[in-house]
Amino acid sequence: MPKTDVPGTGRIPEHPLRWWTELPLIVLVYAAYSAGRLLARGDVAGAVDNGIGILRAEQFLRLDAESPLNRLFTAHAWIGVPADFWYASLHYLVTPAVLIWLFRSRAVHYRAARAWLMISTMIGLVGFTLMPTCPPRLLSAGHGFVDTMAQYSGYGWWGAEASAPRGLGGMTNQYAAMPSLHVGWALWCGVMLWRHGRSPLMRVAAVGYPLITTLVVMGTANHYFFDAVAGGVVMGIGLLLVRPVRRLAEPVMARLRARFAGGSGVSSATESSVSGASSATDSSIVSGECQTSTGERLPRQRKHSAGPGAEPSAGPAEAADSAAAPAR
Repeated sequence: MPKTDVPGTGRIPEHPLRWWTELPLIVLVYAAYSAGRLLARGDVAGAVDNGIGILRAEQFLRLDAESPLNRLFTAHAWIGVPADFWYASLHYLVTPAVLIWLFRSRAVHYRAARAWLMISTMIGLVGFTLMPTCPPRLLSAGHGFVDTMAQYSGYGWWGAEASAPRGLGGMTNQYAAMPSLHVGWALWCGVMLWRHGRSPLMRVAAVGYPLITTLVVMGTANHYFFDAVAGGVVMGIGLLLVRPVRRLAEPVMARLRARFAGGSGVSSATESSVSGASSATDSSIVSGECQTSTGERLPRQRKHSAGPGAEPSAGPAEAADSAAAPAR
């Protein structure tokens, strides 16, 4: 029987998890995010201005960590090539893997974690729309950045257009740099691994994965330091919105469940559960202030027949004697 909201507790009603409902929901949200990301390309000149503005602000504050990191990744292929593979693949592999792990092994935490990830992703889409930003690798050569994805493209499947496979650069928005959801999603994965992982290796991965991802997105010249910070801020805002958004969405989800599950079937199942609970309560035996569970009997306790005026049934010893007597 599904758990229901208990008045005064502030709990959100929970329902059984089903992979065939979860998977289409995640695919739908990601498809909407990808489509919106493409539509929010913005003005190229404005994106370049935003990128230069971010870089100058970092330089003024001496926080332009992407500049020395990019020089390091460019000069040493043994650092730059693994970093490019990290940027091009783990973002799309680790996050779904953590979601599946939560769904299978930590189901009680899965709904809130999934809601947090989706809400933050949608906030990131708003950021791409309002502030298209040219990444460091697309700035003019005078700013000193080298596109490591293009430099080491012979090692992987990507070309000179971010991490998109060769020939598919038109399917991505290269000016969706602010905020960095590579960092945001990695931070989400780190929090999930730290909170729900049990082994020391999980704790190491929880810290290492978002930290290395932050270094990678800057060293490959795909993001500024402020992009990475904005990715963390977006995840923080998304976390604060999880409970109110889930409360607003619950009536809609309840109607959808009732529609697809069939109202009569759900009602009959609920009534059956309630009647079963009532009969279980009625059949329990109360003696003084001690209530036994259903079917449990106290030592030497006699059962009484349901009929009015019926005689008490025989005790255990008498029942044994009666059973031993031959039938007439």
